[in-house]
Amino acid sequence: MSQNGKVYEEIPNAEVTPRAERRHYTAEYKERILDEIDRSQIPGEIGAILRREGLYSQIISKWRQQRQQGALAGTTSAKRGPKPDLQSGELARLQRENERLRTRLERAEMILEVQKKSHSCLGRWETTGRKRSDPGNASLGEASGDRSRLPGVGGSPQPVLPGASRGQAGLT
Repeated sequence: MSQNGKVYEEIPNAEVTPRAERRHYTAEYKERILDEIDRSQIPGEIGAILRREGLYSQIISKWRQQRQQGALAGTTSAKRGPKPDLQSGELARLQRENERLRTRLERAEMILEVQKKSHSCLGRWETTGRKRSDPGNASLGEASGDRSRLPGVGGSPQPVLPGASRGQAGLT
């Protein structure tokens, strides 16, 4: 009731309560509670321990299973989420190496294409580049009449040997 005699209902608290946090137990705490429960012999003593610690019997069953599997030995809790793949490092390394080798292969194929094109262009130039009637060939020895020693001049075209310069092509 207020000062003027009117009755007011109490307004409930509109504040949101924080969300309860999940409790985490250390391995030592779990072992201590399990040992205490295992030592208890009086009827109702286990229930008293559970009420005192604020635990449920279901969690004790899980802790016993963990102890039998050896999961309580030195671990506080298992990490949640996807487990790391042990082979992922090796897979990533092989993928990087594969990409590097693919790049080298593409580069080598491009170089081979350029070499093929340049060889075909040079091959055509060798066979068609110098003709008997070319006036520019006079400086190469045509005036003296010795056409047999000049590469690509007179008769059939001379092949170009790999690693030889143009002046040495086909000379024996």
